[in-house]
Amino acid sequence: MDLAEQYRNYIACLNARRWQDLGSFVDDNVQYNGKPVGLAGYRAMLENDVSTITDLRFNIDLLVVEPPNVASRLLFDCSPRGRFLGLETHGRRIRFFENVFYTFEGGKIVRVWSVIDKAAVEAALQREGPCEEGP
Repeated sequence: MDLAEQYRNYIACLNARRWQDLGSFVDDNVQYNGKPVGLAGYRAMLENDVSTITDLRFNIDLLVVEPPNVASRLLFDCSPRGRFLGLETHGRRIRFFENVFYTFEGGKIVRVWSVIDKAAVEAALQREGPCEEGP
């Protein structure tokens, strides 16, 4: 199986919000950051992400494939509503990256390790933050 193609198809599935097709790419017993979440939990996490960030699009910035592993740097340019990563966003447009490592078995994702560049989110919110009131 061509893991790069499978991964790109997975990303297309996410961007199209085809949650019913997620099981074609993600194993029923998937783990996320070392915790068993299962397909239903993984789907719920993604659905929550897109409900909070309605303009969320997964953009592959860098992709490295060494079977059975895939490493990806995902670029996001979006406008989260409310709190995101514990930070108040006020609906501002922010740009940040996520570094994700996947392990595939039988053509499906069985393990995901994800680290979001929270420092970049914080910096973007500070640059674009509300004006402070005078004394």
